[in-house]
Amino acid sequence: MWRLSSTPRALQRLARPLTTSAPVASHIGREPIAYAQEVTLHHETTPITTPRIPSELNSTILTVRGPLGEIKMPIQPFVKFRFTPAAHADAENVLEVGVTNTTIKHEKAMWGTTRALIQNAIVGVSEGYRVQLRLVGVGYRATLENNERTISMKLGYAHLVTIDLPQGVTCTVPQPNRILLSSVNLQQVTEMAAQIQWWRKPEPYNQKGIFINDETIKKKEGKKK
Repeated sequence: MWRLSSTPRALQRLARPLTTSAPVASHIGREPIAYAQEVTLHHETTPITTPRIPSELNSTILTVRGPLGEIKMPIQPFVKFRFTPAAHADAENVLEVGVTNTTIKHEKAMWGTTRALIQNAIVGVSEGYRVQLRLVGVGYRATLENNERTISMKLGYAHLVTIDLPQGVTCTVPQPNRILLSSVNLQQVTEMAAQIQWWRKPEPYNQKGIFINDETIKKKEGKKK
């Protein structure tokens, strides 16, 4: 007599693990971060109980200070730090980032992300970030108003385009068709550049628009009669 298994063979095969190898650590997360002694990092371990967004609940705060300013960033509760102070005056401090359990997919993903965000913050407070925008088009030009806190642009519309600068972002206009944004926060300055570019995205037929840094666009031929 044939004996039937309680679990179909197809389901048994699906239940098998795809791999038996040990979990691999995050290639980015496990790299230590070396930073100059002029930059200080302070980890406030008190959990956040009134977060700005739900994902920040029970997170902690890491404050990165440097010559150009400071950045506060939320840290997930499973992220761990190990600080190694500089051995002498010419050496650098070292920060190692880790997580509680590397076998959990979400923790492993946030390991490398957190390490990259901290590295960006350290570069921001010590060197800063700059984004240049080029206004390409007949009559396209920009000026600063309102104590250099508002960008006013002529972009071919029947009206001026005005954009207020957020706190933490500064702007200069070295040429009428050049805008230079600066900030210690990489995300903030790139978002501001994208907001400005939205008003005139580069188009491929006349190759006009607002270009960010060395951005280019391939020219397309129009329809020929």
